[in-house]
Amino acid sequence: MFEGWDAVVLARAQFAFTMSFHIVFPAFSIGLASYLAVLEALWLWTGREVFINLFNYWLKIFAVAFGMGVVSGIVISYQFGTNWSAFSDKTGPVIGPLMAYEVLTAFFLEAGFLGVMLFGLERVGHKLHFLATLMVAIGTLISAFWILSSNSWMQTPAGYAINADGQFVAADWLQVIFNPSFPYRLVHMVLAAYLTTALVVGAVGAYHLLRDQHLAGPRVMFSMAMWMATLVAPIQILAGDQHGLNTLEHQPTKIMAMEGHYESHKDGAPLILFGLPDQTAGKVKYAVEIPKLGSLILKHSPDAAMAGLDTVPRENWPPVPITFWSFRIMVGLGFLIMGLGLLSLWMRWRGKLYEFRLLHLFAMAMGPAGFIAVLAGWITTETGRQPFTVYGLLRTLDSASPLAAPAVGSSLIAFVIVYFTVFTAGVIYILRLMAQPPHHGEQGPSHDAPARAAGITPAAGVVVEGAAR
Repeated sequence: MFEGWDAVVLARAQFAFTMSFHIVFPAFSIGLASYLAVLEALWLWTGREVFINLFNYWLKIFAVAFGMGVVSGIVISYQFGTNWSAFSDKTGPVIGPLMAYEVLTAFFLEAGFLGVMLFGLERVGHKLHFLATLMVAIGTLISAFWILSSNSWMQTPAGYAINADGQFVAADWLQVIFNPSFPYRLVHMVLAAYLTTALVVGAVGAYHLLRDQHLAGPRVMFSMAMWMATLVAPIQILAGDQHGLNTLEHQPTKIMAMEGHYESHKDGAPLILFGLPDQTAGKVKYAVEIPKLGSLILKHSPDAAMAGLDTVPRENWPPVPITFWSFRIMVGLGFLIMGLGLLSLWMRWRGKLYEFRLLHLFAMAMGPAGFIAVLAGWITTETGRQPFTVYGLLRTLDSASPLAAPAVGSSLIAFVIVYFTVFTAGVIYILRLMAQPPHHGEQGPSHDAPARAAGITPAAGVVVEGAAR
């Protein structure tokens, strides 16, 4: 079926497909874990029942999303050995320890406290339970730290040497971990996770307010979500701008693709708002642009010279059309999120935060926007790095396993079938949970399970004797 196909293209498609499914769950669970910690802290501080009701409500959703994130992540790690064995061989001495640190710190921390967080509210003290919630939230952030450090090293490699076998080895672990793009990407991703969660929480709150604007739980969750959008969206735009300046310094070719700069501009580059990049012709057709604004944004001078892809060998060009458009989707959604926050702030000032139906409809429409923006940002980052897996050092063609196209293609089809079946069911279940509003006495995840381990279950004869008495 896949005879004549390019095995590397299929391997890239498989990784992109599985990663696209995976990334939305950590983005949601990172923000939701922190939100749960805030809700429990507010409950302990104020004693208001609404906060513990919201905690239990979102805890059930967190449990499902966290589980799907773990399952989808395991598949990705296997692909490094199956489809990308050459990459694993050459970068393993650097990437392997970073991934191991993530398991030894973040994953063990989450695994150690997750059970207490999910089922221990009435079994341990409230302060100890809050500690467990806090540890899970911190664990998700530590996980983001190591994963982004690893990926950022692939974007801006530093602190490495190459041994006699052609492998990358760490010469300075601090430079490897804190590589030039890492701080910017960590801040950008964590803020994206918080905004993604805020948009989901706000959409759920808005949905229930449209049905009954007097419900206490939806009012609180909607208010908190809108505060997050109002305060964090402008910070995210600023963080994204700083990340862009860092990318211009260390990955100029990626910026050329993002901006659609096929040609160099000696007297100031325009900001191309829209257009149709033509990779073959090397230009953006039907461009709608603002003169000199590109140089003003990227170099803070309208007349600053900007190099274009005409200064880069064509074999090193990223796929400009997808990078160009994914970047615009991410930025456009970022400004829409900020607009939602500003509108909510205006309605809050006018005392109509819970009554203005257009705001609620807007919030509902923006519910998936965080996931789309995260995906668009990830696509921008990864396609802009091409044709390299380690920027400027290791090409994608030299990273793939020596597999035949039918082998990769058949596993890709299997992933598509299984993922759409399993994860569609999971998402439908989460949406069913969200469709019901939090209510008085809201319970967390069901813990209707034996209190004893199977090995110490009383023998049948003891049970019968007790029953006879």
